[in-house]
Amino acid sequence: MSASFASALGAAHDAAAAQHYPQGALYVVATPIGNLADITLRALHVLQLADIVACEDTRHTQALLRAYGIDKGGANLLALHQHNEAQAAQQVVAQLQQGRRIAYVSDAGTPGVSDPGARLVDAVQNEGLRCIPLPGASSVTTALSVAGAVAASTEAQGFVFHGFLPTRAGERTNAIQHLAREPRCVVLLEAPHRIQELATALAVLGERRVTLARELTKQFEEVSSHPASELPAWLAGSPQRAKGEFVVLLHPMAAQADAAFGQGEQVLALLLAELPTKAAVRLAAEITGAPRNPLYEAALRMKNG
Repeated sequence: MSASFASALGAAHDAAAAQHYPQGALYVVATPIGNLADITLRALHVLQLADIVACEDTRHTQALLRAYGIDKGGANLLALHQHNEAQAAQQVVAQLQQGRRIAYVSDAGTPGVSDPGARLVDAVQNEGLRCIPLPGASSVTTALSVAGAVAASTEAQGFVFHGFLPTRAGERTNAIQHLAREPRCVVLLEAPHRIQELATALAVLGERRVTLARELTKQFEEVSSHPASELPAWLAGSPQRAKGEFVVLLHPMAAQADAAFGQGEQVLALLLAELPTKAAVRLAAEITGAPRNPLYEAALRMKNG
């Protein structure tokens, strides 16, 4: 155990032990995405308490547990990854039905988002068994929190999680053409050996702002934003910039939406002189690409004015 975590287990017990942890339940536990200090006290307590820890990679998880001073023998670890998730899920269900507490962790972050875990949870819930989430680190929300990429406007509010794009060039190009029409922030993930290819493919988005977040929570963490057209040159500027796992955020199309709405109002004013409100709004939206609901509100203001 690292000396820096010597007091963590005691603190976890003091903070979390008084809570109820039912038997026969699956505990879905988020683990750090890089910095070991990002583990939660409740996660430490549950990992100690669990009869079995199901995990994406038993060697990786064994090392993680030992760093915190948690000793689980090989018999208490169950491999559950993308290649055996359906089969291993049935083993988990059988153990839960015998009243055991099972914690599931992926290699890093929150299971079931981009990592395995979704099919496991589905299998457990289909048997009427309980799944208990233990929130914690996630590369997606970590990157979003420092990118300023989630718009507050009505039309582009929130974000879309897409994950990894297809690796084949043609399929990836088609996916990007589809995402180019998405007005909200889009969250992508990418590996270091493919980030340059992704940046080149995204360059067709021109001035749309893109944030690259790599090595989040680690020593060489870097978050940098650029117009999409400049990404390939920026990455090529230093070999260090292409290292580490990436979260890639396409910012919302705020500027484009504002321009379209301005044109929409101009066209709408002309159409209202000749057509009923609904027909004028529909045509103005079709002609300019501006969102229909704000145009309808603008039409009402024009008529009332």
